[in-house]
Amino acid sequence: MRKVVSALFVSVDGVAESPDQWQFDFDEEMGEVLTTTLETTDTVLLGRVTYSEWAGYWPTVTSGEDVGFANWINNSPKYVASTTLDNVDLWANSSLIKGDLAAAVRQLKAGEGKGISVAGSPGLVRSLVDQGLVDELVLLIHPVIAGEGRKKLFADDTSMKKLELVSAKPSSSGVIIATYRPAD
Repeated sequence: MRKVVSALFVSVDGVAESPDQWQFDFDEEMGEVLTTTLETTDTVLLGRVTYSEWAGYWPTVTSGEDVGFANWINNSPKYVASTTLDNVDLWANSSLIKGDLAAAVRQLKAGEGKGISVAGSPGLVRSLVDQGLVDELVLLIHPVIAGEGRKKLFADDTSMKKLELVSAKPSSSGVIIATYRPAD
């Protein structure tokens, strides 16, 4: 069975929204985490907001330091979870998940291939964790308090979920890279 893996940038106060506004460093160790994700997954799950932002950008990247990721994500099958979009035709290899999200993700997990990466999309990650569909959650915890009314990865009223720490290590810029799996 394929695994669903999410790697997200979060602040010390749990903010996952708009990391471009509070992520000050990107170091070699963070790059290694993202490279591992690319090597071990071949399918991408996206929420509506991330899809809408990325569909206009990644297909235009044809050179520079981000071309490796651009090639990977542009060529990977992408499944977009949205109840408001009518289509996802703006980005090649994209399919709109219609109907029951949990059933669609279970079907993807039962299919052939490498792992399934949840790209960005903290709202989608929340929903998948709530439904027990995330197999591995990698949090890149930045040494910053983002605050300012930004959305946290998990709301204050989220039901309790017990996680098992698989690994934790600091990066050279002070980011803690913590990998969790659902506890049995």
